[in-house]
Amino acid sequence: MGLVNRMPDASDSPFGGVLDPMERISETLFGLIMALTFICSLGIATGSNINLQTMLIGVLGCNLAWGIVDGGLYLLGRINSRGGKVRILHAVRQAPDSETARRVIADALPPELAAFLPAQQLEAMRQKLRQLPVPSRRVSLSRRDWTGAFGLCLLSFVSTFPVVVPFIFLSDARMALRASYAVAIVMLFCCGYVFGIQSGLRPWAAGLAMVALGGALVGVAVVLGG
Repeated sequence: MGLVNRMPDASDSPFGGVLDPMERISETLFGLIMALTFICSLGIATGSNINLQTMLIGVLGCNLAWGIVDGGLYLLGRINSRGGKVRILHAVRQAPDSETARRVIADALPPELAAFLPAQQLEAMRQKLRQLPVPSRRVSLSRRDWTGAFGLCLLSFVSTFPVVVPFIFLSDARMALRASYAVAIVMLFCCGYVFGIQSGLRPWAAGLAMVALGGALVGVAVVLGG
């Protein structure tokens, strides 16, 4: 965990650090699985009487809802992160002695880093933190936070939008449903492929595993009521 005004905040970037590759892969996967679950459930419920307009509106609404939820959760995360930094600074300033304050600082740092920092550097950090203005205990969201949430909402919606495209351009609802499945499978494979590259795994194997995992999760969700 970073220390107030001394380590870069994710919200210092234009989109609040919402474009971390692994996190975006995860969000795209969640959105795809949710959209697939909705499509499969609606397809099973309607049987051969699939209404193209109903399916299109439903999937678009599903994607938009996921984006809004994603953005809202991001804002909650920013509040929690910023509030945690304020609590650390207050704990350092209110510590009964310098040893306790240094322990607070060490606990806030990654264990790998704290293990190599000598007491002199922790003491220097303590003194520097005590010189900072007393922060307000009231945590608020900045414009960058809202921009980041909007960017994340837009990214989540756009990343799952390809599964909707068949329902826009195909007049046959059954054919559009199958095409949507195919698009989702390709996207699952691409997400797995990129995940494999980022994780040091074999990309092709990771892509195929992601298709299998996504299909299994969708199947379980549909069986349990979608």
